[in-house]
Amino acid sequence: MSKEVDSYKLGNIQVTITESDKPNKLHVDCNDGTYHSEFTVRRYEYDNYKRHMNQKITTAYKNQYENS
Repeated sequence: MSKEVDSYKLGNIQVTITESDKPNKLHVDCNDGTYHSEFTVRRYEYDNYKRHMNQKITTAYKNQYENS
């Protein structure tokens, strides 16, 4: 099992960051109870652009509800 790096809520979206099998990559898992998304990011991006990543996650989930 991958080690958890961080876990937090973005409104109703639960975000969990874990280590990935690839060096310097992190696995991002997002779930709001209806939609689930997961992707990988470089550790550098997470460390330096976390706010931007969170904005993209929030916008993507908002778009899911608008397009449904």
